[in-house]
Parts: sequence; structure tokens; C-alpha cells
Amino acid sequence: MNDSPTDAGELAEYGYEQELRRTLSAWAVFAIGFATISPVVGIYAVVQLGFVFAGPAWIWAVVVAFLGQLLVAVVYAELSSQFPITGGVYQWVRRLAGPRLGWLVGWIYLASAVASLTTVAYLGASWLYLLLADGTPSAAVHVLLGVVFVAVALGINLLGVDPVKHFLNAGIIAEGVASIAVSVFLLLFAHHNGFGMLFDSLGAQGASGGSVTAGFLTCVAVAGWAFLGFDATTQVAEETEQPRRSVPRALLRAYLFVAFTVLLTGLAVTLALKRPGDAVSGAVVDPVFEAVTTGLGGWSEKPFIVVVLVAFFACAISIQTYIGRAVYAFARDRQLPFSPVLATVGARQIPYVSLAATAVLGALGLLLGLNGNAAATLISFGSGGFYFVFLAVAVVALVARLSGRWNPADGQVRLGRTGLAVNVLAVVWLLFEAVNIAWPRTELAPVGGSWIQVWAVVLVFSVLFLLGLGYVLVARPHTRLAAPAPSHRTEEVKAS
Repeated sequence: MNDSPTDAGELAEYGYEQELRRTLSAWAVFAIGFATISPVVGIYAVVQLGFVFAGPAWIWAVVVAFLGQLLVAVVYAELSSQFPITGGVYQWVRRLAGPRLGWLVGWIYLASAVASLTTVAYLGASWLYLLLADGTPSAAVHVLLGVVFVAVALGINLLGVDPVKHFLNAGIIAEGVASIAVSVFLLLFAHHNGFGMLFDSLGAQGASGGSVTAGFLTCVAVAGWAFLGFDATTQVAEETEQPRRSVPRALLRAYLFVAFTVLLTGLAVTLALKRPGDAVSGAVVDPVFEAVTTGLGGWSEKPFIVVVLVAFFACAISIQTYIGRAVYAFARDRQLPFSPVLATVGARQIPYVSLAATAVLGALGLLLGLNGNAAATLISFGSGGFYFVFLAVAVVALVARLSGRWNPADGQVRLGRTGLAVNVLAVVWLLFEAVNIAWPRTELAPVGGSWIQVWAVVLVFSVLFLLGLGYVLVARPHTRLAAPAPSHRTEEVKAS
């Protein structure tokens, strides 16, 4: 399909040529967002810890995280409608608050995204081993299988946009339909607990010093992981048809559909467990697997593992897709070392060098899996880093909105005064959740871990921030930006 003259013309207003292949429909962008957020990956990341810290009442922590992140998703939808260009948060902050802050926020975003690719590959490796053998893999085997995830994600991405679309479509069918169908079956025919169970902690507060509130706050911090990735849709804006309309709609639809699936699955699993107290005590390590295989029967074990694997592979592929575009956007603006190489676009009109580079970084991160404590530190930062980025973007959007540097009414998403209220509430939520995630909790640190694991999010974020700040001060990448083409939509903050 040829590029739309209107889309290419709008891109030229921001000083860029149409290099990437613009063939993604609204559905394809939705698929990227859905696979990245991934209800299966999300539920597995939070359910076990949710039971340990809040018991069956963990589901309400997921509701809180869903409502809070919905505010953020709406702000992101407004921004993506205003700025239909690859780069997402880097481009938004650069244009609304200046290139220095844009670089720093983009740097933390890239580090968090690479950490999330490593995390998904590391978690997915456990399921790949279950498909092939019984028991628990050794650290070396676990890392090797994680590398397989990264390699598959890279291989499919290097084939071009169309193969990615087809695989993610299959992922939606396998993940969405299977998750919803299994959840409905469990609710109708295999539930063993009444709805009153959802208000009981079953003594889970013991893991938080006897405080129900502390346990619930810990669960809210963990639940935040289930609602990451909706911004992946913004990274393919230059490959999307009518991006001002398609990208924000796909973002919100993907978020809401995933949230519905996560909440439905969480509810079904909680009510289907025959002995929910075992999930609280840790006797049942995997509540989802226990509920599904008990409710459907032993025959469902392998098919269920296959469905989960498809979800993890789809998630890894979509993460690889958007990380590659984010690095490409940075490199195109000459903001990184080796930028001319990283910004290379191949015959298939994809940034294949950026894709390969980020895959190598994600695979190198898996080496931390040789040390369980180090792997846990990486996983913790993968969540915390994103929330710091969310907060920075929401604050920048609010300040730009109030100062008149940004008029959201110029985009396709027009919320008027409601948009301002949503932006304010998003900042409040993110201030709370960023502190909540970063809060040093010994109960979330690995057994026998040092103080470094307890303070992991704060320490890793601080180190990355200082490294990024040092690079900005020494290399001055913001001075390499080409002068932007004039645009009637927003007044860009100029480099100083």
C-alpha cells in the first residue's frame, strides 16, 4: 500500500521523511498494544505475589492499578494524537519541555524497555522448559531458553512488518479467546468460592508485619506491572495509516480489552481455587495453573502451556518491535553513539540495525539470570523505570497544557476541560505509584538478598539517571538536532 500523501505531509512538518513502511491498520496497531500489555503475561506477573500479600482480596489491588493507569492511557492518547511520530515519550517531552529533558526521559524509557524484554524472555523461558521437560531448569538452561525467546522475537521482526502482524494476530486469538473462554468456564462450572471470598485476606497480612494496609499497598505496587506496554502503539505511528486517529484509538482499545481480560481471569482463578489458603502460604506456587488444570482436568496441562507460550512469544515480539523503533527515533535525531548506523533502514523498510542492537542488549541482560538475586533486581526496575517515565510525561503534559505550549484540541482526541482533570489525576496517581513501587520492601527482595535488592529500583534508576545526565552534559546530544520544520500545531521548546 502506498503512503498516504496526508500522512507523509504531516510527518514532513516535523522535519522527517517517510522511511518506514506505512501499512499498519488500526487493528494491527491494536494487536501490537494488546500483545505488549499481554493479559497472560500480566496476570502471571502479579497473581502469585498478590495472593501472598493480600490473599483473595488481591483482585482489588488490580482494580486500583487499572483505574490509575487508565488515566495515564488517556493522557498518552491525547499526546499520540497530537504528535503522530515514532519516538513516543522522547518526542513528546522533547517538543513540550526541551531536548535535554526529552533525552533523559527517552534514555530511562529505553533502559526500562530493554529490561522488560529481558524480563519477559526470562519468565517465558520457564514455560518453554515446562513444555520440553519436567521440574525446574538450571540457571544456565534458563538463560539459554531466554536467549531463544529474544532470538525468535528478533527473527520475526527482521522479516518485516507483515509477518509481525500475522504472528500477533495469532497471539490475540490464542491469548484473548483462550483466556476469556477458560475464565468463563471456570466461573460457570468450576468455582469453589463465593464472591465474599474477594474481601478476605486469609491471613496474608502476616507477610507484611500483620498490616492489611501494608500488604495491600505492596500488592498495588506489584499490580502495576500488569498495565504496562500500552504506549507501544505510539512507537509505530509512522507505520500506521491515519495515525492521529488510529494510534490513540488502538491504544485505548488495547488497554481496555487487556484490562477486562486480566480482571476476568483474576476473578475466575480466585473463585476457582479449591484451597486459596495454599496460594497465600505459598504451597501453591502457580495459582493460575492450579485453577485451570484442576477445573478443566489433567488433559489441559500441555495445551494450556502452549497458549501461555504463544502469549509470551507474542509479547516478546511486540516489545522488540517498539524498542527497535524507539532506538531508531533517537538515532535519526543523532542522539546516540553510532547514530548513523542505528538509524539505518533496510530494504524491508524496518530499522533492522536498531532491532538487532536492542536484541543483543536484552540477551546480555539475561546473563543476570545466572544470579537469581540480580535477575530479581532487573525485574523490579523494569516496572519502576516505566512508572518514573509515566510520571515525567504526565507532569510535562500538565505543565505544557497549563502554560499554553500545548493545545490538545488540535489533535483528534478532544476532551476539553475533562482532559485537564484527567491529567491532574494521572499525576497524583503516578506520584503515589512511583513512590509505592520504589519503596524499599524487604518482603519483595529475594530471600537472602542484600540491601541492594531492597533498594533496587531507587539505585538502578539513580545510576541510569546520573549516567544519562553525564552524557547530556559532556556529549551535548541536544545540540545535534536539526532545526524543526515550522508547524502550526504546537510551539516546540527550542534547545538552549
